[in-house]
Amino acid sequence: MSSSWIVVIAVLIAVFGVAFVAGRLMNLRAGLRKAEAAAMNVDTSGLGLSETGPTVAHFSAVWCGPCDAVRRVVDQVCREMPEVAHVEIDMDANPEAARRLSVLSLPTTIVFDAHGRPRYRTSGVPKAADLRSVLEPLLA
Repeated sequence: MSSSWIVVIAVLIAVFGVAFVAGRLMNLRAGLRKAEAAAMNVDTSGLGLSETGPTVAHFSAVWCGPCDAVRRVVDQVCREMPEVAHVEIDMDANPEAARRLSVLSLPTTIVFDAHGRPRYRTSGVPKAADLRSVLEPLLA
């Protein structure tokens, strides 16, 4: 067998090896995406989410100082984007909703699409620009 054939066979083996590893990684990643999607499939009933467009829900409490800042940011964005609904959920008054959505700290803001699926989540005071960039594609 000539050395050129050996090189061709070695290259083919390497290409198939890389393709095999890439395929395995893609299947693993697809499985992780399915698991993430299942985790995001939470019960949002009773939260007052809009069924016609996106909703910005933020969890707050009377004693939470930064929650006032979140309210101002969310109110500003919702004034600019009237198709977006805004729901404030008091974590002390509705601990079950906080548990279902795994809200562990305040303030927490979650953007839901029109189908009630969470599309964005942040803790602390969100930036108005970040909320707009998440909401704009949901309005299209």
